[in-house]
Amino acid sequence: MSRGKPNKQYTPEFKKMVVETMKKEHLSIYATMQEFGINDHKIIERWERIYLEEGPEGLSVERRGRGSTGRSKKLPKEVEEDLLAEVQRLRAENDYLKNLQALVLEDERRQRRKRR
Repeated sequence: MSRGKPNKQYTPEFKKMVVETMKKEHLSIYATMQEFGINDHKIIERWERIYLEEGPEGLSVERRGRGSTGRSKKLPKEVEEDLLAEVQRLRAENDYLKNLQALVLEDERRQRRKRR
């Protein structure tokens, strides 16, 4: 049975106090859990990582829910036009190479027939 309140929200000030107390008093994550009544060590690890990477203000950002996996922002007009032009050029080159290969194969077939 779960021990704690599910989906409990902690204030940014509380998160900052937990991480700073842990650092200042050189507490382990498990000792910090017991002192502040937090039931999951991963929460404190996550807060510590955010604190070290983004600073105290990073703890106030809401991070729940799924991350956005949608399409990225639109490309600038010039870049989009350059990419379309390159795609067209590559398609034309691909068609040319296919036709060239067909012609080479046809030529080889004709030479085989002449030898017989």
